Amino acid sequence: MSPIINATLRKNLFLFAATCFMAVQGCLALSPDARAKGFVFLHEVDPTIKISLRYATSENFVAAPVDGYKRSDVAVITKQAAEALKLVQAAVKKDGYCLVVYDAYRPQKAVNHFMRWSKDVADQTKKSQYYPRVDKAKVFELGYVAERSGHSRGSTVDLTLIKIGNSVDAIQEKKRTLSDEFTITILDDKTVDMGSSFDLFDAASHHENDLIDDKFKSQREYLTNAMTKFGFKPYANEFWHFTLKNEPYPASEDSSYFDFDIE
Repeated sequence: MSPIINATLRKNLFLFAATCFMAVQGCLALSPDARAKGFVFLHEVDPTIKISLRYATSENFVAAPVDGYKRSDVAVITKQAAEALKLVQAAVKKDGYCLVVYDAYRPQKAVNHFMRWSKDVADQTKKSQYYPRVDKAKVFELGYVAERSGHSRGSTVDLTLIKIGNSVDAIQEKKRTLSDEFTITILDDKTVDMGSSFDLFDAASHHENDLIDDKFKSQREYLTNAMTKFGFKPYANEFWHFTLKNEPYPASEDSSYFDFDIE
């Protein structure tokens, strides 16, 4: 191949790659309104945090992609919360861990989808995995899902830890017997074992419980300490759920709940 042809080929390949990159970036553009409100993609602030939005897939308690979730590999969040998560990530990396985000900003239409699901009592598709001893019609009453979710304000995040070097894998179901002899399903995706899985609507997921072994309580305590150190507050019913204390859109204001898609 002549030097001229070779140079032309390299140039064309470069242009092709650049075009593809720009196309992908274009697909990830947040709406001007979301930008104006201070929302960002989490990877823009810290690309090392792993993203696995379960609600964009069929692997969740609804058993279907949830309204408003168009992608599973990007998370939208307020810039303030993203900057705080960057600090958490830097801290846990020193101990060999990486954050894995299951959910961040959640459109109000997704919450509405959850409400419709809770009223469809005939659908028990994911009961054994996510709500084995809870009446799905009562998940809002019990505090596992909210009609006005903090997620829709943009500064609440559901997350866990994974060992650095590991990837978030497809779920493998495993059974585990709790101290009260009840058996739950562990949804093993290679993240750190916290004693129960993300979105298990059960007392085993509460911060305070006597159902799991002390080693799992220690893992949860480590995550909670890392999050609270950098400005997040935990939620008693869900070990994975944290909200930025000084969130820019407080719960007291109706205008603080947003409904743009994650795309």
